[in-house]
Amino acid sequence: MALGRRIGGPDLPCTPLGYSRRVIGNRIRELRQARKMTVRDLAAHAGVSTGRVSQVERGLTDPSLETLRKLSAALGLPLFDLFRQDEPDDVAVVRRDRRIVVRSPQGGIEYTRVSAGSARLEVLEGVLEPGGASSREGFSHPSEECVVVLSGRLVVEAGGGRHELGPGDSCTFDSRVPHRYLNEGGDPARFLVSVTPPSR
Repeated sequence: MALGRRIGGPDLPCTPLGYSRRVIGNRIRELRQARKMTVRDLAAHAGVSTGRVSQVERGLTDPSLETLRKLSAALGLPLFDLFRQDEPDDVAVVRRDRRIVVRSPQGGIEYTRVSAGSARLEVLEGVLEPGGASSREGFSHPSEECVVVLSGRLVVEAGGGRHELGPGDSCTFDSRVPHRYLNEGGDPARFLVSVTPPSR
């Protein structure tokens, strides 16, 4: 599968290809300032240190995926909006080689954003390696989510239940309930996830 810009795992640096530390840092600073937040405000809302936010904004460090998730949530944005590119309002085409990819080698999960960056609907293509999980424990966010399996097998843990899916099967749920995806099979699982509004 041809992939675009890559972002690292939850505890690993994640500067995507085509983006420098400074570009990511400048984007976070601009978003923070637009919200009239201080570095200290953003750090407190994100649950990270003031020093970490300052280092990220100045391009002195590559933030981990977990840090980016916390910062984007504190800024009230979907994670992928930190890497948003300008696109037409009415029609947006995302070329396969221009997609942004988020990877978590520790969990064996990779998400590729298929939809345009500022859309009200987020569509992700996921690949979950055998034995992998989308997160260590259930994750929740105020959205509605639908997953459809393209190949392999996927277990959806949501709302206290386990739902085993094969190719062509789908599962829709309220994302406010803790949920995660597991691959208990021997082959990679490929799937599409649609989330509205985009997860923060």
